[in-house]
This record gives sequence, structure tokens and C-alpha cells, in this order.
Amino acid sequence: MERIVVLGGGISGYGSAVLARKEGFDVFLSDAGRIADRYKAVLDKWGVPYEEGGHSEERIFAADEVIKSPGIPEKAPIVKALRERGIPIISEMEFAGRYLGRAKTICITGSNGKTTTTSLIYKIMRDAGMNVALGGNIGESFAYSVATGEYDWYVLELSSFQLDGMYRFRADISVLTNITPDHLDRYDYCFQNYVDSKMRITQNQNSRNWFVYSADDETVWAEVAKRPEMRVRQLPFMAHNGVASGAGDAWLSPDGTFTASVGRKSVEIDTAKMKIKGLHNAYNAMAAALATLAAGVEPESIRQSIYDFSPVEHRLEPVREVGGVLYINDSKATNVDSVWYALESMTRPVVWIAGGTDKGNDYGPLKAFAREKVKALICMGLDNDKLVREFTGVVPKVVSTSSLDEAMRAAVAAAEKGDAVLLSPACASFDLFKNYENRGELFKQWVNDNL
Repeated sequence: MERIVVLGGGISGYGSAVLARKEGFDVFLSDAGRIADRYKAVLDKWGVPYEEGGHSEERIFAADEVIKSPGIPEKAPIVKALRERGIPIISEMEFAGRYLGRAKTICITGSNGKTTTTSLIYKIMRDAGMNVALGGNIGESFAYSVATGEYDWYVLELSSFQLDGMYRFRADISVLTNITPDHLDRYDYCFQNYVDSKMRITQNQNSRNWFVYSADDETVWAEVAKRPEMRVRQLPFMAHNGVASGAGDAWLSPDGTFTASVGRKSVEIDTAKMKIKGLHNAYNAMAAALATLAAGVEPESIRQSIYDFSPVEHRLEPVREVGGVLYINDSKATNVDSVWYALESMTRPVVWIAGGTDKGNDYGPLKAFAREKVKALICMGLDNDKLVREFTGVVPKVVSTSSLDEAMRAAVAAAEKGDAVLLSPACASFDLFKNYENRGELFKQWVNDNL
């Protein structure tokens, strides 16, 4: 019996272990940290042996194949040891993709916008009555859904870390929202390594498949141009560049409307009627419209779902207006490009809260908007020196703080009626918080409890 070892006992790991057990493998799961009780209960139910608090190398090195959770970096000692022994390491996506049967996938990646785009695509598909599951970086574990459900479509948000472990997997419809510098600490601080990772979303696609991508993103467009051998049907979306495709496209006109067309079907959307605002959300809606047209959803159904769609939690999420000051939770903005779109969408003077674990950020692209729109920058992190240095002289006031409470009190003091207090960190959250969700929840809790 072939032996599968799963590294990591989070949502990706437990789902992979359950699917491996269902498919008849000898399975063992190992986590260097603590496994949540709810995941242990599922593993126990399925009879999957596991360990936590460390790795038993003898059991792990006996694997024929290892499924690695995306949060475990290549530099982890156990991963290095597996590589040295030549034991194949794959991702949950690669493994679950082997057992899809006739089901199809829409796979979404990008430095920014992928969660909103994925959630919108899922809503459109579900509203249209399609038998669809949500997974990958959000929703249920993809592998667990494959093991326990019978779906026709899987809508999957994929991070670069998940793409890195995919080799034979092929998306029926791939979506690439953009590529901007992010997670460079995981890619030897080489942007091209990160770009190559994102472009894996198109690997193995053929002339029966679809590729939805931003033609306004110069990095994406350059990568597509470098790959003339791509046989996939291309569906570009854009507001500025003009890129022709015989398969279809979407173009945002200056009046704020866009038409998305795939083959003989098209849908027109007035972005003023959308609940999600800003240029970045127009891009997200264009991508979602193209992907769902390609999946066979009727145009009128797409239009209604886009107009009904509400902002995703932690992404430009209005929390509360107090004393004429609007508090906005954009905790998911963990890189510079996300913050660029956040600042671009602001119509009020901004008190901007930023900071955290810097991932090799270049803050240069933010400075024009910072000069124009930001009245005060509140730096919230254990190491604020880079932010203070970059924005001193760019915005009128820069304050360094080392806790959420200190940052919030400084933001309240700086804000006046008519302003917006925007939590849009441009950094990872791990210096002060568990993750970006925890950071956003605590921000909202502070606003609701103290104002």
C-alpha cells in the first residue's frame, strides 16, 4: 500500500489526509505545532494517525509521497531533508485534482483581488443554481470537499505557495488578477521567481480551457507575450490597454460601464450600481464576469449577482462612522499594491494605519497618493523604522506605535469630521497578530467598544 505523509494539520492538511484515507492510502499526518481540536476530531473520525509538537523523521521519510501544507516554507528543515532524499512533495491542490472525475475547476490567483474575485465567482455560480464548492485559500479544504461531496464545479482561490506544489493539475478556467511584488521573502527576494510561481496557474492548459487575465498589468501582459506557445483561449480584461482576443474580453469605458464578452454572449455592467467600489473592484468584476460566462452562466444572472455582491470582510470593509469619521477595515491589504488600490478609492482625507512584518516592500508607488490624500500615517508594528523613514516629509504627520490600542488612540486623535481612518497595513500581521483576520477583527472590536 502506498504511503502518504501529510505535513501540517491545518485546513489544507486535514482535508488531504481525509481524501488520502478515502482513496485507500496508508496515511500519516505530522504537525510541528498544535493541531486544532476540530481537526483532530475529523482525523479521529476517519482513523487517520497523526502527531503534533514535532516530526517523527523515520515515519515521514518512509513516505512514497508527501503533501505539504502551503504555510510550510521550503527552508523548513523537514522539507530540506525530504528534498535531499528525493521524496516527491506536492500540494493539496495537486493531490485533490487527481480525484475530480468529471468536475471542473475555476482557479483564481493574483497578488491582489483574488479573494474578492473568488467570492464573487462563487456567488454568481451559486446564484445561477450550479452545483459548486468554494475552496483553496478560502472556504472548505478542496481535498475535503472532493472526499465528502459530489460537485460539478470547484471555485478555488490559489496562493503562490499552493501553485508551487502543482505539477500535472490543469485548471479548466484560470484567472490571474495581477502580479505585483509580494512574499518576496519566500522567493529569495527575486520578483521573477514570484512571477514564475503565479504563472503556474496556466500550466497544462490547452485549447479547450480558458485564461482570464489583466491586460492592464504590465507584468502579466509581458509574461503572456513571452509565451506564444500558449494554446489556451485568452480572455483579457482592461481599462487602459487595448488587447484583442478572438475568444472574448472585457473593457471598462471612461463612463464606468464595462462589457464582458465570451463568444456570442456578453453582459454589460454599470459599476456605479455595484456595492463594491473602486477601480480594483471593477477589475475584479470584469474577471468574474468573464470566468462565469466561460463557465456557461447566463448574462442576466451574472449581472444581478454582481449588483447584489457585498464587500468581502477585511477588504475595504466599512466598520462604523462615528462623529463624522468613517473607520475602514482593509486588513487584508498585506502588500503595497493592495494599499495603492485602497488609497486610490478614498474620497475623504485619510488617517492611514500601516505596518507589520515587512516583506521587502518598495513603498515608492504609494507616495503620490500619500501626498494627495493622507493627512497622518500611524505606524503600527514592532519595527516601524522603514515606514517612518519612507513617509516622513511625504505626509504631514507620522506617528510610530507598537500596539493596536496605541495606534487607534493616535488615529482617533488625528482624525476630524469628514475624514476616514483606514487600516491598510501593506505588511503581514505576524509581529502583533495571529493573521490578517485577527488584526481586522481586533480593529473592528476596538472601534465598536471604544467609540
